[in-house]
Amino acid sequence: DPVAHFHLTNGARVERLNFLGDLSKNGFRQSHGMMVNYLYKLGDIEKNHERYTDGHIPASGSVRELI
Repeated sequence: DPVAHFHLTNGARVERLNFLGDLSKNGFRQSHGMMVNYLYKLGDIEKNHERYTDGHIPASGSVRELI
């Protein structure tokens, strides 16, 4: 996903998953209505960037509990 790649490459983390966050036809076609919020925490940007480039997706505790 190019949007996720953009945010994660730039040091964000996946903060929240929103079920039925995009109810448009396109939203259902692309992601079954799911929407993601990203958080840029200034002190974690470099660490998150490194983790992502090493193959790990930085995510909040609430998101990690879901997977």
